Amino acid sequence: MKEKENKRTGTENKSRREAAPFITGLLFCAAGLFLGVSVLIYLFKWKYYLSGDGKVGEIGIDVARLFTETFGIGALAVPAILCMSGFRILRPHRKFVKNLTVLVLGCVMVSVVMTFLFHGTTAKTWLGNGLGGRFGYFLFDLLDKKIGIIGTGLFLLVAIVAYCLFITPKTMNVIKTAYRKLKNLIGKALSAQREKKEKKTKTKIKEKEKKNNDYRDDGIPPVPDTDEPIEDDDFIVINNTGDDDEKPNDEEEQSPFIPQYNKEPEFDSKTIEEEYLPEESLTGELYDPTRDLSGYQRPTVDLLEDYKTLGDKIDNEELKRNKDKIVEILGHYKIGIDKIYATVGPTVTLYEIVPKEGIRISQIRRLEDDIALRIAAMGVRIIAPMPGKGTVGIEVPNDKPDIVSMRSVIKSAKFQESKFDLPVALGKTILGEVYAFDLAKMPHLLVAGATGQGKSVGLNAILTSLLYKKHPAELKIVMVDPKKVELTPYNKIEKHFLAKLPDTEEPIITDTQKVVYTLKSLCMEMDNRYDLLKIAGVRNVKEYNEKFVNRRLNPLKGHKYMPYILLVIDEFADLIMTAGKEIEEPIARLAQLARAIGIHLIIATQRPTTNIITGLIKANFPARIAFRVTSMIDSRTILDVPGANRLIGRGDMLISTGGTDLIRVQCAFVDTPEVDRVTDFIRLQPGYGEAYDLPEYVDDKHAEKQIDMQNLDPMFEDAAKVIVQNQIGSTSLIQRKLSLGYNRSGRIMDQLQAAGIVGPADGSKPRQVLISDLLSLDAILTAFRK
Repeated sequence: MKEKENKRTGTENKSRREAAPFITGLLFCAAGLFLGVSVLIYLFKWKYYLSGDGKVGEIGIDVARLFTETFGIGALAVPAILCMSGFRILRPHRKFVKNLTVLVLGCVMVSVVMTFLFHGTTAKTWLGNGLGGRFGYFLFDLLDKKIGIIGTGLFLLVAIVAYCLFITPKTMNVIKTAYRKLKNLIGKALSAQREKKEKKTKTKIKEKEKKNNDYRDDGIPPVPDTDEPIEDDDFIVINNTGDDDEKPNDEEEQSPFIPQYNKEPEFDSKTIEEEYLPEESLTGELYDPTRDLSGYQRPTVDLLEDYKTLGDKIDNEELKRNKDKIVEILGHYKIGIDKIYATVGPTVTLYEIVPKEGIRISQIRRLEDDIALRIAAMGVRIIAPMPGKGTVGIEVPNDKPDIVSMRSVIKSAKFQESKFDLPVALGKTILGEVYAFDLAKMPHLLVAGATGQGKSVGLNAILTSLLYKKHPAELKIVMVDPKKVELTPYNKIEKHFLAKLPDTEEPIITDTQKVVYTLKSLCMEMDNRYDLLKIAGVRNVKEYNEKFVNRRLNPLKGHKYMPYILLVIDEFADLIMTAGKEIEEPIARLAQLARAIGIHLIIATQRPTTNIITGLIKANFPARIAFRVTSMIDSRTILDVPGANRLIGRGDMLISTGGTDLIRVQCAFVDTPEVDRVTDFIRLQPGYGEAYDLPEYVDDKHAEKQIDMQNLDPMFEDAAKVIVQNQIGSTSLIQRKLSLGYNRSGRIMDQLQAAGIVGPADGSKPRQVLISDLLSLDAILTAFRK
């Protein structure tokens, strides 16, 4: 009994202790509501207070007047403080202190800001000292005296921003968003104004041109609007020296696009720059780079085999069997799935599963070997998750794979209607779509895979695609084949598509030393092309050729149509083992710089190890193709991720284009007889007189031994004068000034070096000129004449 009484007594005492705070909290809330109503009524119906008709009594009137006249509109925060204090007593809240601080600071902030905005207005007549009250007027008056009205405004602006940041950190995001929108609006307004000015300027220029169309300021009649070729008189020469424009002799009235090599040109000391014709002066027909082989016909599709499917199409039984096994093995590991889809490809079927909520992706990714064991298939690959989808992909090889023929790929609309600069069709994806890409945008390609997995067939597919789409004037191919047998069928198209060093018998390079010379020759070609691009004022070979076709560049100044150049190396590992840095350095330089001037590389190797595919090579080959390899390490070396070790071979490959996604493609099969038929079709057509000549490269160590100073070039003395007059030892300067080919200009430069007129080559920089004046040069030339 005593225990029950004691328990009852304790409960009553606890209830009394809890009742006191509860009642206090209610009183605070009631006072807050009463004061809030009083303040609102006083603010909006203050005349009733003055007449004594208020509905909150004298206490309400007095208290409302006190707080309102003290804080102005900020007095509304006082009832909120009372109510919040009451709620704090009724129900403790951990954010009470912050909320109380926010309300107090808000009351002060509103009071001062309202006084700043409305000081001196009629609000003083009914709120004492304005909308901010006496307290606000006091602080505003203090700030105004100390820092002035402008300083007060800036101070309050900073205080408001700080107050908003104190309330919520998201305020900064709002400020940034508002700043960006304001910046965009200002930018659009400025752009619109700029475009308007440009339109007005163009209109004025056109009006001037119309007025001056009948007769030019210099007395030369206007160019007639005919279809005849543009004469050299119409080219404008831009000289930094400020001299008058050069004018050709009357005897040189041939087309400006037919260089005259037999005519001995005159010399002057002017710096040679680009001659171009403005767009508004174009009157002749466009230059056709294919006119020398205007009758060339591209290979026909019937030259390729139409391989029939060796096996029947995958049936529903196989799909259902594989699906049940996948569901079963996932069930063993307690991995539930909601849905499963199947996409049938030529050699692989993709099963997409939607796992249930709470299933970790890593649980599924670990089951590649278990699923392969259960399905009894090699090459099972798991993609977790599928890019751009909320599913997990499981690739399972088909029991009866199809052969993807090169004919079906070439005939596809995706390839035939492509507008790529260098279109390549490789095969078909898992979805059965033709996979085609633009090699010019890759811009280089690294191909690797174990022996017998389809690497050589992949190279043939790339080359066949290009032969079917490009004209010989648009593409030149440099082929390097250390094995001497893989690229042999392409010997037949030497006079159409192949490029090589001058005076080289074999069109396909097999000797390692000649490979080194060829790579350095390509570097020379790259430097020469960049010089021409600089003079033409363009950024890439596509813009340059467009300008040349529109007859805005003069061939008499060294300009020419630039075909794309493709370097194909079949076995890169053998070259690295035999030549090492001599091979790696020029290839790295070409890969870094040659994209803009139309030189692209395809490197293939069957040894994807880190000492062959070095970091320097990988950094410059973002596009990579991996056929089946033997280990995960090799896959990581090629693609930076595993997966190539899970392929099934026979043309099955993974393609990485520089991103994180890998595309699985079945390579199109093109057999050697098919390549022979295509190359024979091209060989039987008229071609050029010889293969496309690359710049001649002479090793500096043996240059002097190879130069016969008794048989100097007829233009040797003229070239020497040009070099000494301009004090620039540049091969391209001789080429432009004397209207010579690049190879001949290079040989003359070697003779000038042997004669002691210029120094040795220094990379892409001009050579040092060792003779300072023409008198010293005459003494040297006199000695050679004797």
